[in-house]
Amino acid sequence: MAQQFRIKKGDTVCVITGKDKGKFGQVLNVNRKDNRVTVQNINLVKRHQKQTIGQEGGIVQKEASVHISNVAHLDPTSKKPTRVGIKFLEDGRKVRVSKRSGETIES
Repeated sequence: MAQQFRIKKGDTVCVITGKDKGKFGQVLNVNRKDNRVTVQNINLVKRHQKQTIGQEGGIVQKEASVHISNVAHLDPTSKKPTRVGIKFLEDGRKVRVSKRSGETIES
């Protein structure tokens, strides 16, 4: 059985451990194979980039991935880290809900 990810691209998450602890950002990419996420302006690293026709060369700063266990979803009402649960609505739709407040999380 495949692991179920409750964090999706576009979600706002908080880093709960590591050098960027306490920072917030939007998820840019989810790598299901390696259980990692890339978050905007989190875990910035410097890379040496060769010059191409479309891009200038030099030292470029970009986001590196973070393990999915090191980030937590933000609660829609209190803006604090929360766990995410799954709930079925009356019409049969499956939605993500915040464990902290019980609010549904828009995807």
